[in-house]
Amino acid sequence: MESLVPGLDLDELAAELDERLRAADADLARHYPGARPGRQPVHTVYVPADRFHEGLVEEYGTTALRATEEHEATLRGLLGDDDLLARVQAKLAAEPVEDLRIDLEDGYGNRPDDEEDRDVVRAAGELRAAIANGTAPAGTGIRFKSFEAPTRRRGLRTLALFVERLAQGGPLPPGFVVTLPKVTAVEQVEALVHAAERLEAALDLGALLRFEIQVETPQSILGPDGTALVARMVHASGGRCTGLHYGTYDYSAYCGIAAAQQSLEHPVADHAKAVMQAAAAGTGVRLSDGSTNVLPVGSHDEVRAAWANHLRLVRRSLERGYYQGWDLHPAQLPTRFAATFAFYREGWTTAAARLRTYVERRESGVLDEPATARALADFLLRGLDCGALTAQEVEDATGLDTRALGTLAHRAAEAGG
Repeated sequence: MESLVPGLDLDELAAELDERLRAADADLARHYPGARPGRQPVHTVYVPADRFHEGLVEEYGTTALRATEEHEATLRGLLGDDDLLARVQAKLAAEPVEDLRIDLEDGYGNRPDDEEDRDVVRAAGELRAAIANGTAPAGTGIRFKSFEAPTRRRGLRTLALFVERLAQGGPLPPGFVVTLPKVTAVEQVEALVHAAERLEAALDLGALLRFEIQVETPQSILGPDGTALVARMVHASGGRCTGLHYGTYDYSAYCGIAAAQQSLEHPVADHAKAVMQAAAAGTGVRLSDGSTNVLPVGSHDEVRAAWANHLRLVRRSLERGYYQGWDLHPAQLPTRFAATFAFYREGWTTAAARLRTYVERRESGVLDEPATARALADFLLRGLDCGALTAQEVEDATGLDTRALGTLAHRAAEAGG
C-alpha cells in the first residue's frame, strides 16, 4: 500500500487494524451471515392437529377456489383486475399452501394427554403420507406448547413424539421446522436447542432440527434489564432459528389492548415488529407477520368486508418488509395471493428498469446505490419465488437471469430453506 503520509507505513497500520479487529470480523461473520438461502413462503397456514389429514392442502385449494367462484363479482370488484384474478385462481389450483403448521397449541387447546398423544401420532402419519404422495407443501412443521413451566412437559412430549413418528418413515423433509410459542426468556430458546440435540442423537436424525420463535409476549421484546431479548434469542439458537413470527392476539392481550382494538396494525404491534426486524437483520432469520381473525365467511357483505380488510393488511405488511403472514382459513388464501401478486405486479416494471439502469450505469434522474440495487433485485426474486412474476419477463426487462439477480441481492446459492 502506497504511503500517503510521511513517516507512516500504511501497510503496517493496516496489519495492526486487521489484528485489532480480527475477533470483531469473526463475530460479524458468525452472527450476521446474510439472507437464508432458498425461497421464503408468503404465508403459513395453521390447522389444528385433529383436523389435519393427508389431503388437507388439496382440500384447502378446492375450498378457496369455490369461494372465488361463489363470490366472484365481489372479488373482481375488490381487485379490479381480471388478469390478477386469473393468476390467483391458477395459484390456488397449483399451490394453495406454501407453508403449513400442524397446531398443537392454542388452536388445538388443552386436552387429556392420551387424546393429544393420539392426535400427534395420527397427524405425523398423515404428514408422512402427504410427503410420500407429493401433496405436502414445501414447508411443514408443528407448533407445540410452550416451555413455560405449566406446559413444558406436555410441549416436550408432543415435540418428541411427533418427530419420532415422522422420522420412522424417512428423513425429516427439508422444509420441516417446529414453532416455539410464548417465549419469555432466552433460556427457553437454549432449552429447545438442548432438547433438539438430544432428539437428534436419540433418533439419529442426521440433520439439524430447526425452529421458529413466536414473539407473542412483551418479555421477548423488552427484558427486565431493558434490552431487546429477541435479539439474544436469535443468537442463542446456534443457527437453528429460521424465523420470528409475530403473535397478534397474545401480544396485544399481554399489553392490555382491548379485544376490539387487537390487530396486527395496532401501534404495539408495529413497535414489536420493528424491534423484531432490527434483531433479525443480516442473521438469515426470516420475519412473519401475524394473522387477522376476521374470516371471510357468511353473507356476501361479510365476505366482502373480510376480504377487503385482509387485502389491506397483507399489503400493509408487505410494504413494511414483512413478506410472510399467517392464514387461518382457506377463504383467506385468495386475498393472500391477490395482495401479494398485486404488490409485485404493480412494482416490478419500475424495479426492473431501475435495476437495469444501475447495472448498465446509465444516466438517470434517480441515483441508486448498491444497497438499493440489492433491494431491487430481492424484490424481483421474491416476485419470482411466489409466482407473481415469470423468469422470462424479468430477464427481458433487466437483462439478468436469476443467478445474476441472486448475486446482486446477496442471496447465497439455493440450497434449501
